[in-house]
Amino acid sequence: MKQFFGIVLIGALVGQSVSIKCYSCKDYTASCSKQRDCSYDDACLTLYERGGMTYRQCLKYSDCEYNRLGQMFPQVSSFSFKCCNSDLCNSAPSRAAISLIGLLVALLGTWLIR
Repeated sequence: MKQFFGIVLIGALVGQSVSIKCYSCKDYTASCSKQRDCSYDDACLTLYERGGMTYRQCLKYSDCEYNRLGQMFPQVSSFSFKCCNSDLCNSAPSRAAISLIGLLVALLGTWLIR
């Protein structure tokens, strides 16, 4: 019985250090499909350059900070970013979600005009 609980405890500890998967690409189209297994202490980064380029990759979670990213991406002058820590969380927004947001904005605009 003690061996069973030992095995369960070891399994739980090993399970906590499991890595995540992130999309990994650099493009203007937001149609990234390449996936990568990251390290256990990584997050998924999505960095949006003001000119339209989007970078998706694994990144140490401790580096998810504006000044640090500015040093890591010196070729990018102005950007916003998002770091997340679940599988494939740095995907592009779906077309359905974008369409729904557009529809909601149009309805809100129509309602405000009346």
